[in-house]
Amino acid sequence: MKNRILYSAIILLGSTGILESQTVISPNSALRSHETLEIKKIDLTAENTTIYLSVENRITGGTFCADKNIYISAPDGSRVNIISSNGIPVCPDVYRFRSPGERLDFVLNFPPLVKGTPSINLIEDCHENCFSFYGVVLDPDLNKKIDDAFTHAEKSEPAAAIVGLAGIAEETGNKNPGAEGLIYLNLVKLYISAGNRVKAAVWYKKIESCGLPEAPLYLKHLNSLGIKF
Repeated sequence: MKNRILYSAIILLGSTGILESQTVISPNSALRSHETLEIKKIDLTAENTTIYLSVENRITGGTFCADKNIYISAPDGSRVNIISSNGIPVCPDVYRFRSPGERLDFVLNFPPLVKGTPSINLIEDCHENCFSFYGVVLDPDLNKKIDDAFTHAEKSEPAAAIVGLAGIAEETGNKNPGAEGLIYLNLVKLYISAGNRVKAAVWYKKIESCGLPEAPLYLKHLNSLGIKF
């Protein structure tokens, strides 16, 4: 529950008209597979989508690689496959960490997204230890509001965090599926931590009925934490 967001928009003039470039720093995501794997930055341009990631090794003899089958999916059902990667071996080749605590920074390159895409899923399609990020929020203003709510949670102020996230949910509705899943998921956790199972159940049921393709994954995650209604 950290993440800070920086947004920059650059207007590029060309023969095809006005193109918008956007950079999102440390975007929030609803769910990720690896605790120590982070999206540091996403560059969105009319030419490509570039995702900068970092992973921390926490074991002796750790290894990491990126499969050739990695894709981005968007709420509109569109999907783009990886073009290339930098700084990381393609499986079955692996990067061998020298010690626990070492970080590996790498870059994944994709075709451009449809303009105005509010959120994405980043998925490595492989057989084991595959990485994934679901509900990565691309809206800079929305990321800032989510960051502010999470700051209250970090300060052990669950009530303020709940008010912040519930307000975002009311304001955003279902306009940003990634943020919708993220907010519902974290409101369940926050109400559980605050000892209010009745309210937690309300938001749990919202996940069940929201119609998001990722909803079963969110429920499975909650169930793994012993949260089920």
